[in-house]
Amino acid sequence: MKKIYGLFLLIGLLFVSMSAKAQNTTPDSVGYLVKVGQTAPDFEMLLTNGQKVKLSSLRGKVVMLQFTASWCGVCRKEMPFIEKDIWQKHKGDKVFALYGVDRDEPLATVEKFISQTKITYPMALDKGADIFALYADRNAGITRNVLIDREGKIVMLTRLFNQEEFTSLSKKIDELLMN
Repeated sequence: MKKIYGLFLLIGLLFVSMSAKAQNTTPDSVGYLVKVGQTAPDFEMLLTNGQKVKLSSLRGKVVMLQFTASWCGVCRKEMPFIEKDIWQKHKGDKVFALYGVDRDEPLATVEKFISQTKITYPMALDKGADIFALYADRNAGITRNVLIDREGKIVMLTRLFNQEEFTSLSKKIDELLMN
């Protein structure tokens, strides 16, 4: 009887392990580990001003995360559009939050990056790319945007910068903020 119980326990643990791997470690064709409709993985981020923000504390808000880095040319191309078309438009809206999440760079580099790109939206430090790794394969590229609704569900994922996709992202934010 103990052997049968042990066998069932082993099979159960194997099944749980395989399910977790299938959900969290198999990236899609563009490197995302998360999917639209899924609850956004929670994390705490340290902003460049020293403030800490936990994603789950933002429930009730529409949240946009932009994964970026100073060495990313596409990020530098996209950031002025995010600043002008999203941040400046919605920064006064109490149910909207936008955070740039800089991938594995020191504070001084990120501060210089902010100055060069002239962005005013908050930036967080992602030491070791640990936040990024909750959302995409650690070796996957950036720029990436993750749009999260008021309930904490992912509603849109973007990769690289495409004007048509960016326009869709902007419209989706407008739509979510009207509801």
